[in-house]
Amino acid sequence: MSEQHPHPHQHKHDHQHDHQHDHEHGHAGRLSRWRHRVGHLLTPHSHDAAEKTDQALESSARGMRALWISLVVLGVTALAQVVVVVISGSVALLGDTAHNAADALTAVPLGLAFVLGRRAANRRFTYGYGRAEDLAGIVIVLTIAASAAFAAWTAIDRLVNPRDVEYLPAVATAAVVGFLGNEWVARYRIRVGREIGSAALVADGLHARTDGFTSLAVLFGAGGAAVGWQAADPVVGLLITAAILFVLRDAGREVFRRIMDAVDPALVDAAEHALGGVAGVRAVGELRLRWIGHRLRAEVAIEVDGELSVREAHEVAVAAEHALLHAVPKLTAVLVHADPAPATGQADPHEALAHHAAPVAAP
Repeated sequence: MSEQHPHPHQHKHDHQHDHQHDHEHGHAGRLSRWRHRVGHLLTPHSHDAAEKTDQALESSARGMRALWISLVVLGVTALAQVVVVVISGSVALLGDTAHNAADALTAVPLGLAFVLGRRAANRRFTYGYGRAEDLAGIVIVLTIAASAAFAAWTAIDRLVNPRDVEYLPAVATAAVVGFLGNEWVARYRIRVGREIGSAALVADGLHARTDGFTSLAVLFGAGGAAVGWQAADPVVGLLITAAILFVLRDAGREVFRRIMDAVDPALVDAAEHALGGVAGVRAVGELRLRWIGHRLRAEVAIEVDGELSVREAHEVAVAAEHALLHAVPKLTAVLVHADPAPATGQADPHEALAHHAAPVAAP
């Protein structure tokens, strides 16, 4: 199978479709069926189904809802902790509070990304604005890095300039409040992020989960200070920094993979398995999947019998698209290219494009 190139003669099948949309080709009467088929032949097959549009908008709405609810919960948590930081002087709690505040503020760029992602594709941004979520993911990663640097700086300063921590019961209470608030937000963000396919929202949830564990670390620091270990508070501050760096690694890896168009190999396996069960598909050639925000897009080349008519090959492509839309979660658009199966004595149908193919690097 040759490398795919956009070409006027290739079969284009860009189908905005809902997984649960029951596509009915049958129309009342033979004349209606023929009009439907001729329309498929003369124009690219594109059903901008209202159901799919509603689903995409609902995904963005759910993401926005998760962000605003999280912002309120984390904002209240951070304000409660600020009061305790002022009266106690706990540097560990200060680092945890700063991290909580930063986590709450990440809702702003991510919320803007969800709003921007609703905009329709145009002649300049032909894939739409879904990539704004990936840009927001970068902002989140940078915010996590900044909170790690702040926590480290305050902890080191307190080791150099020791100071007793006051109002230890209040510090312990604030730590518990911080853990409960962050863990609830983490569960909520991660669940919604996975359901709508948003890597940035999942990364933000992981960020909140780490904040919860760092809040527990503050509790241990307060316990150490209670038994007379003055360095307990800044040492816990450094442990918090280490924990933040771990979540920075995980969140950075998640966002990097999304920017590099990485997908779960299990999705590719599911797509290949689905195509293998489609009548008329002799082989599967190039298969590519990519995320655009929280929506998944596929491009695939299939081999069909070279003796089929254009209409018959088109029907096989329709069946292949339907199989993919039902088999691959979050898949909203498919481009199917139908190639004639190679026959003895016949030239490669893509021979004229061979000189445009990029050389393949040696393994």
